[in-house]
Amino acid sequence: MVLTSTPFGFHVPGPHAVLAGIQAVLLTAFVLAELLLGLYSSHRTLVLWRWWRSVSRKSVPPAPSFRFRTKPGCRDWSRITVQLPIYNERLVVDRLLDSVAALDYPADRLEIQVLDDSTDETRLRAAAAVARHRARGTDIRHLHRTQRSGYKAGALAAGLAEAKGELVAVFDADFVPPSGFLRRLVPHFDDPAVGMVQARWEHLNRDRSLLTAAQAAMLDAHFLVEHRARMASGLFINFNGAAGLWRRACIEDAGGWSHDTLTEDLDLSYRAQLRGWRFVFDPNVHSAAELPGDIEALKSQQRRWAKGSIQTARKVLPSLLSARLPARVKLEAFFHLTGNAAYPLVLAVALLLWPVLLGTRMDSPAFAGILQMGVSLLGVLQVALFLAVARRASGGGPLQLICDVPAALVLGVGLSLNNARAVIEGMRGRVGNWERTPKTGDGSLRTIDLARYDSGRGLSGRAEIALAAYLAAVTVFAGCGGHYRTVPFLMFLLAGFLYVGTESMRSSLGRRCRLGTARGG
Repeated sequence: MVLTSTPFGFHVPGPHAVLAGIQAVLLTAFVLAELLLGLYSSHRTLVLWRWWRSVSRKSVPPAPSFRFRTKPGCRDWSRITVQLPIYNERLVVDRLLDSVAALDYPADRLEIQVLDDSTDETRLRAAAAVARHRARGTDIRHLHRTQRSGYKAGALAAGLAEAKGELVAVFDADFVPPSGFLRRLVPHFDDPAVGMVQARWEHLNRDRSLLTAAQAAMLDAHFLVEHRARMASGLFINFNGAAGLWRRACIEDAGGWSHDTLTEDLDLSYRAQLRGWRFVFDPNVHSAAELPGDIEALKSQQRRWAKGSIQTARKVLPSLLSARLPARVKLEAFFHLTGNAAYPLVLAVALLLWPVLLGTRMDSPAFAGILQMGVSLLGVLQVALFLAVARRASGGGPLQLICDVPAALVLGVGLSLNNARAVIEGMRGRVGNWERTPKTGDGSLRTIDLARYDSGRGLSGRAEIALAAYLAAVTVFAGCGGHYRTVPFLMFLLAGFLYVGTESMRSSLGRRCRLGTARGG
C-alpha cells in the first residue's frame, strides 16, 4: 500500500490505494448483488420443477360438481356473504354489482355487502344500484363509512362484524365473476381443514395493449405456475385479495383482518396457515378483472404490492421461521415473502456496472465468467422460461410467447426503480397510505375520468429516463472498450427503463392536459 505523509505526521493511503479500495468494495457489492439476484432467479427454476411435477402427476383439485348436495331433509349449501370493498369507483361499480347480483346461488343462502368508503358520487351510484337489486329480491346492503380507517382491511373487518355468512367471498371493484363462481368453490369446504379457496384471475383487457399483455403474462405465471406448484407440494399459498372464498372461522381464528401492512390479504393468509388451516387454489374456476391500462396506475399498484409484501415479511417471518414446519415450507415462504427484494438488486447491478467495468480487467476469465453467467444465465433466461411456460399454460400460442414474454421481461426491469423504492419504504416502520389503482370500466382511457381519478404526483418518469441515459452511456463505453459480453444485458436494462420512463412521462403530461381540460370545462 502506498502511504502519503500529512503535515501533522500521520500517514494516509495514497490516491491510488484509495481508488483501488473503492474499486474492490464496488466489485464486491456488484458480485454479491449478482449472486443474490441469481439465487432469486434460480428459485423460479425450482418452482418450475415443482409445477412440472404437479402437471405430470395431475395434482389439480377436481372440478367440483354444480349439483345440489343434500342432507336428509335440507339443502346442504353454506350461507355466504359476498363482500365488495370499493373506494371512488364510479366507473366500475355498476358492472361489479350487476355481475355479483347475478351469481347463481340459493337466494336464501346469499348475502351481499357493498363496503363503500367513497368520497365522490360513487356512493350515490352504489346506493341506486343496491336499491335496484333489492327491489328484485336480492339480499344486498350498502354499508358506507364516513372515515376510511384501516383502508380495505378496515372495510372488510367492519363488514364481517355484521355478516351472516359462514363463508365469505371478496371481489375488488374491477372484477366480473361468472354466475357459477360460488357453486364451484363451495364444495372444497367439505374438508373442515380448508380455510380459503383461491380462484384464478383472468383478464378483461389482456389484448388492449402490450402493457396489459405483459401484466397478464406476469399474473398468469403467479397463478398457473406458482400457486399450482406450491399447493401441489404442500407449501403455503396466499389469498390474492379478490376472487377467493374464506371460511369465516378461519379469518377469526387467525386474528381477523389487520391494517398494519398494505397487503392485508398476504398477511392474513400466512397467519391463517400458521394456525394450521389449509388453502386451496382451483385453476378450474376463474374470475375476469381489469388490468391497469395506464403505466402510472400500474406503478401505483406495484408500489403497494412491493411495499406490503416486505411489511408482511417483517411481520410474519419471525413466527414462521420459529414454527414447527418442514424446512422446505419455511424456505419457500421466505422466497415468496421477500421476492420483491430482487428489484433493488436489479437496480444495484445496473448502477454498479460502469464503475466495475472501469476498474476491473475484463480480460480476466474468472470475472468475465461471473459477469456473463450472473446477468444472463442465472437471471434473464430463467425468468424468461418461467414466463413462457405460464403463457403457454394460459393458452398462448407461439406468437403470444414471442410478444408477451419479452414485453413482461422489459416491463419488470423498467419497474425496478419504482418497486425498489417501495421495498426500501417497506423496511421502515411506517405503514403508509393504501393507494387505489385507477380503473376505467371498459379498458379505455377517458379524457375527464382519468384526470379525476389520477394517483400520480408531478411529472413522472424522469428518474427512469435518467437511468436509461446512464445505461446508454455505459453501453457505448462497453462496446467501444471491447466488453461485448455485457452489451446485450445493458441493452435489456436500457430498454426497460426507457420504456417505463417515456410511458410514465407521456402519461403524466397527458393527465395534466386532461386535468386542465376538466377544470376548464
